[in-house]
Amino acid sequence: MTHFVSLQELASRIPSGAKMAVPADYAGVAMAATRPLIESGTQNLHLVCIPTGGLQVDLLIGAGRVRLLETSAVTLGEAGGAPAFVRAVREGAIEILDATCPAILTGLTAAQKGAPFIPMRGLIGSDLMRVRPDWRIIENPFEAGDAIVAIPAIHPDIALFHAEEADREGNVWIGRRRELALMAYAARTSLVTVERIRDTSLLDDEVTAAGVLPALYVEAIAHAPNGAWPYGLWGEYPADAAEIARYAETARTEEGFAAYLDRFMERLSGAAAFA
Repeated sequence: MTHFVSLQELASRIPSGAKMAVPADYAGVAMAATRPLIESGTQNLHLVCIPTGGLQVDLLIGAGRVRLLETSAVTLGEAGGAPAFVRAVREGAIEILDATCPAILTGLTAAQKGAPFIPMRGLIGSDLMRVRPDWRIIENPFEAGDAIVAIPAIHPDIALFHAEEADREGNVWIGRRRELALMAYAARTSLVTVERIRDTSLLDDEVTAAGVLPALYVEAIAHAPNGAWPYGLWGEYPADAAEIARYAETARTEEGFAAYLDRFMERLSGAAAFA
């Protein structure tokens, strides 16, 4: 059964040490959950970026909530590099599991299918093979002498993301963002923030049914209008490029990051809650 909770209750369901999957900036980032997650004191998170990270990841790193980061990149897009991430890497403050976008998606797909690993090409000869001993070179059992890399399944404890809407049964509409479904299928549970909650069933509507993540995969939902800000949400509102650029400029120093974090937390203090 899916629970409808406040943002604070949603964040409280993320324990310290959790392995948490979060989406890329274009796919529905649960930015409204960032403030209560930081305030909750949760720490030592293992973040898995699907397949890249952005502002949310950088804020959590700068706030000292991340122990290990599994990603193919952390970037603010047109605004440039992610300053807290860069500092943390330089200072050795976090562990990094470097990856590629296809490798992360392959690992999630293996988890979804209940397979221990899935093989993929394109990695042999790269520097990644030196820093990822868990990626194993094996021989193709169907063709002698054909080496291939086995990517182990990625099993997040939690998938956290933002979507356009949910219904009262706990079904969530994700539309074309199938990476969100992949996250949810691979994870043990999903926590979701949504723009709105509708009274009619998403699964009963032929227009929406094909793009629904069933309630079976969703533990809890929090109502958070404008919940992806300053990122945009498809079909709802565009990204606030000026705000993201402001963060990139302000957070270049630790003092600037602290000042921005205070401002960000205050800005989200009026986020809607649903119980």
